[in-house]
Amino acid sequence: MDGVFEFELRQRLWQLLPVGLVLGVLALFWMHGPIAQLDHYHEFADQAQWGAISHARDVISNLAFLIVGLWALFQFGRHWSHIPDHRRPALLVFILSILATAWCSSFYHLAPDDARLFWDRLPIAIACASLLALMRPIRKAHQNSVRASWRELAFALMFAYFSVWWWQTSADLRPYLALQIFAIILPPCWQLILRASKIERLSFALAITLYVLAKLCELADSVILDGLVFVSGHSLKHLLAALAAYFILLPWLQPWRSRLWP
Repeated sequence: MDGVFEFELRQRLWQLLPVGLVLGVLALFWMHGPIAQLDHYHEFADQAQWGAISHARDVISNLAFLIVGLWALFQFGRHWSHIPDHRRPALLVFILSILATAWCSSFYHLAPDDARLFWDRLPIAIACASLLALMRPIRKAHQNSVRASWRELAFALMFAYFSVWWWQTSADLRPYLALQIFAIILPPCWQLILRASKIERLSFALAITLYVLAKLCELADSVILDGLVFVSGHSLKHLLAALAAYFILLPWLQPWRSRLWP
């Protein structure tokens, strides 16, 4: 009995970990205060003009999101029956957000400014929110409930919109950054709690690694362009982020998977 009790206690402690992480992030942001956008944010290293396309590398590199999104949409329709009913809404919205990122990011990089940046950030926020809705553990009472899945997804999407709207109206990035952080740190916790398969855990770990590398390339935008000449750091960020999305989607869109998480 002691062994069973200890096992159940460990399970409960693991289940409290995501809550603790969320509260910790919120507390840190609260203590830090408003986070403003970096000065000269719109001044990217890529100034190439290819015909009518300004900032050509940063624009054309968004084709990577289009390719991944179209592949995922095709796989989603092809293997529809292998995806649990209550996971389909969030998975579909995540795929559509990747496609939207291709268009919205291209629109922004053609003429970078704050007005266009709203549309660049919105699909990213939607991707993070739908990813959380997709990977979140489902209570037994709501398993196989498509209505409950849509309701929870709608709440996540409202927060995604709020996070970008809040930045636009207050110049404070905290909600938007918090959403991205939650999308990075919470899914691995849920995978541990639900004992996700090894391929799911490795695939998501690879995706997060690629996304972190993408953010680092963004910070080293001009350094990378000076060193590599043919690609800027921000263009490379687009390629790595699209590849990260691919590895997030891969375990969900495999025809040999008759069951994913509950």
